[in-house]
Amino acid sequence: MIHIGVIIPALNPDERLIKLIQKLNNEKNLEIIIVINDGSDFKHENIFNIISKFSMKNLVILKHNKNRGKGAALKTGFKYIFDHFSYLDGVATMDSDGQHTVPALNACIDKFILNPNSLVIGVRHFTNKIPFRSQFGNIITSNLVKLVTHQNISDTQTGLRVIPMDYIIELINFPGDRFEFEFDMLLQAKKYNIQVLEQPIPTIYIDGNSSSHFRVIRDSLAIYSRFFKFATSGFISFIIDIGLFYLVLFIIGNHILNSILIATIVSRVLSSVVNYSINHRIVFGHAGQKTFLKYGCLLLCKCLPPDFLLIY
Repeated sequence: MIHIGVIIPALNPDERLIKLIQKLNNEKNLEIIIVINDGSDFKHENIFNIISKFSMKNLVILKHNKNRGKGAALKTGFKYIFDHFSYLDGVATMDSDGQHTVPALNACIDKFILNPNSLVIGVRHFTNKIPFRSQFGNIITSNLVKLVTHQNISDTQTGLRVIPMDYIIELINFPGDRFEFEFDMLLQAKKYNIQVLEQPIPTIYIDGNSSSHFRVIRDSLAIYSRFFKFATSGFISFIIDIGLFYLVLFIIGNHILNSILIATIVSRVLSSVVNYSINHRIVFGHAGQKTFLKYGCLLLCKCLPPDFLLIY
């Protein structure tokens, strides 16, 4: 039996959040439902007051005194689950604006049951009826993620996800407090050996997605800066790798036996150290645990000759 929790970040929600919670109350397979009030204004506080009066033993409402962003709200929920429900197999995330239905959630959970170590995302079918800003942003981020991770992810902006508990533990320490956090979740999935699987869901936009709190310029820049930092670190490492290779050959000369091998090892090790340092400190803000050890093991497996791996 799979144990699942649900996290719903909410900023100034309306009655649609109340209806969503009521529908989730009928789902008996959910261990915990956590609603994060991410600094909603006084006018919308009544929504949370109504929800708090529901006779639901598995409902928890957490609150940020001021708006900190969707990523911060999700991490607050992840931390609560890690502290109180660490036995869960996975955690689902949903939006509070009515875009995600309970049947869509169940479809994602069903796929997660078959793939309990994977990140399942609910993907929407984009048509001409979808707001332009959603289509445009999704096309760009989808191609960036595919370029970096070599995983085909057609909907990078979806908030409906089912995340394995092992990945939840890592996500708590990820940088970014707004929409870029969800982008990082996809960008780094491969690094943690997490496969991203897609589950088609209905595409629901209400009033042209006017309830979205996505700040087109600021949040887009935050998202794309992650990719450009990542790409820049790879380019710098490439330059160092090539430069050191020829420098070592120039110093020791190519007449020495195995000089090319020595130059390759020296340049690859030093450029890898630089690559790790830039990614760990600048790109991902010290996110993750035991990252140097994981990076070293990955580097060792990548650099060793195939024959060596077969023998040992």
